[in-house]
Formats: sequence, C-alpha cells, structure tokens
Amino acid sequence: MRDYISERVLELAHYMIDHKATVRATAKKFGISKSTVHKDISERLQRINPALFSEAKEILDENKSQRHIRGGLATKIKYANMK
Repeated sequence: MRDYISERVLELAHYMIDHKATVRATAKKFGISKSTVHKDISERLQRINPALFSEAKEILDENKSQRHIRGGLATKIKYANMK
C-alpha cells in the first residue's frame, strides 16, 4: 500500500476515535468521500494497525446503532424549519 494512503488511514482513524466522529463528519473534515473513509477504516486499517482498528470499529458500530435516531431527528428538524 502506498505511504500516503497508510498515513491518511491512520489520520482518519485517530480523528474518528478522538472526536467520536461519524463517517460523514470525518469525510467532511478531510474533504474526501464517505465511501473512502468507510473503506479506509473498515478494510485498510485492519491490515495496517489491528489494535487501532478495534477502537475505530467500536465507533463505527456505535454510530451504526444510532443512525436511525439521527435520521429521525434530522427529518423532524427539517420539517419544523419549514413551518
């Protein structure tokens, strides 16, 4: 794997863990796509640093379990602002 990709993967993982950030928030912060962030964290990080992967995986799992709640709140706010 290229060095710059490895560096990006580690930087993304540390950001996600330190800020308990979602994939979307991390992608926005670094100016890359959500797909890239997800692939970096869920696939590449496991090969680069398994210990860091387990920490990041916990964040991903937590965010996944909460996404239906966040989506509902976003919809509620959207329609409240339309009134």
